[in-house]
Amino acid sequence: RTDIMTGTVGWPHYPWQPIDLSGRNITAQLLSEQGYATQLICDTPHLFNTRFQHCFDAAFQHRGQEGDKPLLHLNDEIKIVMPNEKTRPHPSYRGHTLPNTHRWTNRYYQYEAETFSSRTSETTIRWLEENHRSGPFFLWVDFFDPHEPWDPPEYLVKRYDPDYTGPPMIHPNYGLSSLFTDAELHNLWAHYAAEAELIDRHIGRVLQKVEDLELWDDTLVVVLSDHGMSIGEHSRTGKSNIDPDDSRYWPTYPEINHEMFLIAGGDVPCGQRLDLIAQPMDIMPTLCELAGVTLDPPKPFEGHSFTQALLNGDTQHREYAVTGCHIGAPDGSVPRRATTPFLVTERWGYAPVGEYGRPELFDLPADPIAENNIAADNMELVKELHELFMAHLTEHNAPEKFLDLWKEEPSGDGRGKWSIDYPDESDE
Repeated sequence: RTDIMTGTVGWPHYPWQPIDLSGRNITAQLLSEQGYATQLICDTPHLFNTRFQHCFDAAFQHRGQEGDKPLLHLNDEIKIVMPNEKTRPHPSYRGHTLPNTHRWTNRYYQYEAETFSSRTSETTIRWLEENHRSGPFFLWVDFFDPHEPWDPPEYLVKRYDPDYTGPPMIHPNYGLSSLFTDAELHNLWAHYAAEAELIDRHIGRVLQKVEDLELWDDTLVVVLSDHGMSIGEHSRTGKSNIDPDDSRYWPTYPEINHEMFLIAGGDVPCGQRLDLIAQPMDIMPTLCELAGVTLDPPKPFEGHSFTQALLNGDTQHREYAVTGCHIGAPDGSVPRRATTPFLVTERWGYAPVGEYGRPELFDLPADPIAENNIAADNMELVKELHELFMAHLTEHNAPEKFLDLWKEEPSGDGRGKWSIDYPDESDE
């Protein structure tokens, strides 16, 4: 979200932090100075926690998602919804895990109309009705779902897992997927799928209101996600490793990094699909060009508009993209269990630090979820891709201490500073 708002790359420089600490490029504020009314509507607690609300003319949050507790209910027992040993141990409240406190916090939520997806879409629909004639506006709607806990109405879950009789699996453990039985893992996926169907339905309600208000001709609508989720892929569940029993690094494999991007309205042609490589920092430059808005950010945008690709059906934009999280201990040492970066080109997927410290290479057209590591037989290609990765860090002014983490030339056995004990071949 910060990369979108600032038009710059953040992961080599900082972890999650308040947006005002991440640079002066606040696009919502720049648009406000250009005469746009700016509004944030969300049920995502992290936005208010990181001061995104101060970027907009007005901001509204539906509270209660993922551990956010607007009110306590101390006279009510916190009931066990999901066994503690099947989910992540923190964050917690008085020893109760997140799936259990989530239901306790949101105890009045019984029907679909009371879900966060429904309430956030209803707020958005009302806002559009009340503001669509007022002139140019920039509306950022942030649905937290389908983020866990996955607690959609049970009738939606039954569509995907009608015969399951165990406790509901509504939250991953952020660790080894072997913790779950096959039936439990399928039920975890079923809850995710049902939550995705629920949010799809309520985004559809917002799009229908855009249609009802006849806004498509002069309004750009973008739908995108921030990340995906492992639900058994690569023997893990979650998106980062907090499991003391899992010693692996967790590269941001395609199920995490390959996100949808949908855009419609204005001059954007309908019905086309582009095989285009882009990154979050490219989104605001693209929208501004499509809208005919010229901004003068304090720091030049690092992202590049892909407007011409959208308008002309061109698939050339970026040669490669890199997904990463800020990592590194204060003393410059290598953190274990880190979430490590992943580079993609039109064909290749490259993890400079794979699960066990060695580089990993994947032929993505033939192996779209990156299961067959072919690095050992293609080390010259690995070195070429590593040069692209280092060029990405240099282009975005990564500090020297951060560059030092990655300068070691990749080798076939991977037994450098990132290396950890290798499992038996039968375990890989």
